[in-house]
Amino acid sequence: MTVTPEELLTVAREVAAEAAELVAEHARGRVDVADTKSSSVDVVTVADRASEDLIRQRLAELRPGDAILGEERGETAGSQTGVRWVVDPIDGTVNFLYGLPEYAVSVAAEVDGEVVAGVVRNVATGVEYSASLGGGAARDGRPLAVRTAPPLQESLVLTGFGYDADQRAVQATALARLLPKVRDLRRMGACALDLCHVAEGSADAYAEEGVNPWDYAAGALVAREAGARTAMLPGAYGKELLACAPAESFERFVELLAESGLTLSRDQT
Repeated sequence: MTVTPEELLTVAREVAAEAAELVAEHARGRVDVADTKSSSVDVVTVADRASEDLIRQRLAELRPGDAILGEERGETAGSQTGVRWVVDPIDGTVNFLYGLPEYAVSVAAEVDGEVVAGVVRNVATGVEYSASLGGGAARDGRPLAVRTAPPLQESLVLTGFGYDADQRAVQATALARLLPKVRDLRRMGACALDLCHVAEGSADAYAEEGVNPWDYAAGALVAREAGARTAMLPGAYGKELLACAPAESFERFVELLAESGLTLSRDQT
């Protein structure tokens, strides 16, 4: 039996909304660190795990047999439906921990390895970004489109940092070279929402090394369906870097990343 991107989007929206309400309930109480992962600053809260457990339970009920890849619980194999869900139960956990209103539930659906539906729901504000392959992107149901790309020197660029101290040092050095060449840099702290900000035109571009599929699967689809391009590039620290910008300025933005040392140039790869 085949399934359409729109049908998967309906499931993603339902599940993301339920998980967002659960995370909001946790936010109204005391938020504590439950564990750390790659470093002492890479934190996990009880809410992260509870949110992913809820998402997995609901997907098993609504889409039995699908595979699931989640940030906290890893990958669960499916039964040849061709569908895999890519889930971030809280993207922007540090923001959540500190009460900064920039954290989201991200739910994406792949069919045979291609992302075809995605939802990013900002828990703090209730704003929902969504997209289906070929069906466009929306914010709270209203169509989204990237803003007309300004000259790069007038571009607001979003970025992020890894959790490894050495990687942060490399990124900071390169960003110091990038900063004089653009309008400004912002570090908002949630990859999925950063991509959605490019989609809605509240930022002009985004670049970050070391992001994972659950960070960007849904948000990158929203951005592409809104008129942006995305690509995984060789980052300066040795991990892949995700770049996103409106299609008309994308190639020049990629060149600027290499010039600044955020990515390896073609003759370095």
